[in-house]
Formats: sequence, C-alpha cells, structure tokens
Amino acid sequence: MESEGKAMFVLAVGIAMLFGSVSAQSVSSIISKDFFDAILSVADSSCAGKNFYTYDGFIQAANAYSGFGTTGTSDDAKRELAAFFAHVTHETGSFCYIEEINGATRDYCDETNTEYPCVAGKGYFGRGPIQLSWNFNYGPAGKDIGFDGLNEPEKVAQDAAISFKTSVWYWMKQSNCHTAITSGQGFGATIQAVNGAIECNGGNPDAVNARINYYKNYCEKLGVDPGSNLSC
Repeated sequence: MESEGKAMFVLAVGIAMLFGSVSAQSVSSIISKDFFDAILSVADSSCAGKNFYTYDGFIQAANAYSGFGTTGTSDDAKRELAAFFAHVTHETGSFCYIEEINGATRDYCDETNTEYPCVAGKGYFGRGPIQLSWNFNYGPAGKDIGFDGLNEPEKVAQDAAISFKTSVWYWMKQSNCHTAITSGQGFGATIQAVNGAIECNGGNPDAVNARINYYKNYCEKLGVDPGSNLSC
C-alpha cells in the first residue's frame, strides 16, 4: 500500500508538471526583489514613493491574503501578479506617487453610503499602490486590515505595510480583479474592475493601452503568455 501511495503521488506530480496544474509557488518565488526594484528604479529620486514602497511591504501584504498570486496553475499565478503590478505601476507612476495628484481638492465622499459614513474634514482620495479611493472602500479596508479607515485615511499614505495591504485587499475582496484574472476572463476584465467606468469602452484608450503594455511587459519578464481579452 505504501509503494502504491508513492506511485500515485509521483503520477500526480507528473500530471501537474505536464499540464501546469495547481501552483505550489509562493509570491516571493515569482516576484523577486530585483523585479520589484526594477519598477521602483524608474521613479525619480524626488518621488515621495521612492523611499516608501518596499519589497518587504509588498510580500507582507501578499502573504496576508490567501490565494493572492498562488491560485490555479503556475501560469495563472504569474498572470495575476503581472496584472497586479501593471495596475500598480500605472496608478503610482512606477511607485513615484503615494497620493493622488490634487486628490485633496476632489470629493470622494459618497453621502448615500450610511454603512461607512464620511468623517468631516477627512479626504478619501487616492492613496497607496492601487490608489484606494472613496469612503466605501476606506471603511471596509480599515476594518479588514486593522486601522480606522474612516477617521484615519491618511494611514494609507503613512504606513507602507498598511498601504500595500489596502491594494491587495481591494484586489482580492472589493473588486473582481482576482476572480477575473484567475478564471481566464483576461486582463481587460481587471481594467474594467479597477477603472472601467472612466477608461473602458473608449473612455480613455491611452490609459487602457498603458495598462496593457505594462501587463504584457511583466508577463514577458515572468515568462508567461499574457493570454487573450487584454482590453476592455
């Protein structure tokens, strides 16, 4: 029985290797510090994010959410991480920005949301790698991560670990990004989830193309085919 069990295990491993079955890789085995630093190196030395965003902060956030960058086949995992960094690169200007440009002048308070009501004097503009915005995102993000997102939204721009966790939280729990990219819907579905109302269906083709180009570049670096349905 023992030898039969070993034979079945070897067979299962062989099938997994042949067909690219469930990935046993960790996020850190796919995204190296060199990969991360290559993105960061594009940011000018004067950028606020240059000394804020760190590889360790990203890995800490990645490990906090089960399934992120580890779902499905090895290729699925690589495509998800390439997609995540494509959006992060676009949103932050290669880790240059921590906060949205002129964000403090914009109103991101949805007064109809009574579950996560806005706090007077607080701004819920874009912050962090995915540029978390709106009270209905800050509230639940803080609840999940462990900070007061409504009373202290600025924490996302002050604590690198919290900042990265908000982006992975948004990717995994608040948007359709994780499901979209790991289920084969394509990169275009993640654009739709992140900023589709503004960019998709001809809204901002330059932004869409920029995201796609980042995605294809990162897929190439990770050695994976980008797949189909890249646009939205």
